[in-house]
Amino acid sequence: MITGDIRNQVDRLWDAFWSGGIANPLEVIEQITYLLFLRRLDDLETLEENKAARTKRPMERRLFPEGPDPRGRPYAQLRWSRFKDLAPQEMYVIVSEHVFPFLRNLGGEGSTYAQHMKDARFTIPTPALLAKVVDMIDHVPMDDRDTKGDLYEYMLGKIATAGTNGQFRTPRHIIRLMVELTAPTPGDVICDPACGTGGFLVGAGEYLRATHPKLLHDTATREHFHHRMFHGFDFDNTMLRIGSMNMLLHGVENPDIRYRDSLAQDHAGDEEAYTLVLANPPFAGSLDYDNTAAELLRVVRTKKTELLFVALFLRLLKPGGRAAVIVPDGVLFGSSKAHRELRRLIVEDHKLDAVISLPGGVFKPYAGVSTAILVFTKTNSGGTDDVFFADVTADGWSLDDKRQPLLPEEKLGPVPAVALTDDEAAKNPLPGVIAAFHAWKSGDRARLDDRTARVFRVKKADLAAADYDLSLNRHREVVHETVAHRAPAELLTELDGLEQAIVQGLRDLKGLLG
Repeated sequence: MITGDIRNQVDRLWDAFWSGGIANPLEVIEQITYLLFLRRLDDLETLEENKAARTKRPMERRLFPEGPDPRGRPYAQLRWSRFKDLAPQEMYVIVSEHVFPFLRNLGGEGSTYAQHMKDARFTIPTPALLAKVVDMIDHVPMDDRDTKGDLYEYMLGKIATAGTNGQFRTPRHIIRLMVELTAPTPGDVICDPACGTGGFLVGAGEYLRATHPKLLHDTATREHFHHRMFHGFDFDNTMLRIGSMNMLLHGVENPDIRYRDSLAQDHAGDEEAYTLVLANPPFAGSLDYDNTAAELLRVVRTKKTELLFVALFLRLLKPGGRAAVIVPDGVLFGSSKAHRELRRLIVEDHKLDAVISLPGGVFKPYAGVSTAILVFTKTNSGGTDDVFFADVTADGWSLDDKRQPLLPEEKLGPVPAVALTDDEAAKNPLPGVIAAFHAWKSGDRARLDDRTARVFRVKKADLAAADYDLSLNRHREVVHETVAHRAPAELLTELDGLEQAIVQGLRDLKGLLG
């Protein structure tokens, strides 16, 4: 966890960027991302130097070439450790005129990070601001994965706080909820086809580190974790850079984060390539048929992006692969032929596991749309027996634009550090949903037969009878208050007594008034 001092430094930096004329929070993070990457390069170079000195052999890989750059300055002077202590004006000249051209042409690291830096632009306006940013980053213990990861998460949280480009960020506790529901394993190959800042991939990686502490001790599983497990697509280059750096700072060396318009491009190389999809894709409305991948239209012929993304998830998953994805409520009950056919496809041809209705304010302050989490498994042979439904009416935070925590930090999230009382569980029902879902998966289903509860199950036959309507209200039973019926004579006697009391009261009042 980052300290209050580092948080204060980030807050002051943010104010300094705004004062310097950079008001877009994404641009702020992008500039800090470049500098974090430069420090990472210097750390890697230092490791190589130490290894060469230890083994008495030449360096196997140089990130900073020997000799001068095209403008005559030695490449060694472009390293973080060399320019960080210079006077602000000299540092500014080196970074703007030498370091960034070097960064754009960097290919030596052979990773997705290097690819995403090729069009890096330096927009920090003043030497004084650059010196502040460099000083702040230099004080972050980069060998501590939790600290540097939390630093970046804190900065990413400012995107949502600013109310700008917030659609790129799903709340961390909702990501954690979806990760806990799908329980990633060390052998999974995980994909987010609209990865944005990489939150779902980071969440899956952190879950694996926590639940499989020896994951990185084995050579094969460590290689898989760093190079083949995580895959993310986006068509915004800024998001690719930010998402890649987020993964790096959370300890994933070389994830596959690449440019792809997920709905427009064919996925021949990615079809049935992944065992787990975690996603909250943007639902922008409609696409023209001409701009939509033909393979998706073969699954469901529609222009609706929310349906096309679900079709895409099915294409990307291997048989037996599972998904937890956020969809707008319209996917659950839409009456068009495409809506009904897609729901029928998931229920009848694959295995629908869960429909979890989220609170309406969960994505505030930047969106108030009603959403749900769909959890399903690709089987190509059916398998739906009954489906777990959950009505989540709270998530531990206020559901207004302020999104203030309703409980202490240790009692928030789907896996709180301490047990919750019944009153606290009403404010944060996420742990209860996870416990009920995993109990359902393990076969403990009888207690979910009460459809008046917040969690319940619905059999496939009932879904089919409802034309595959998956909305919670279609299947949930409402408790009606029982009214006791009384005999007319008893009611008349009671009314007579009430009438006499009223008359006597009026007489008493008249006597008082004289």
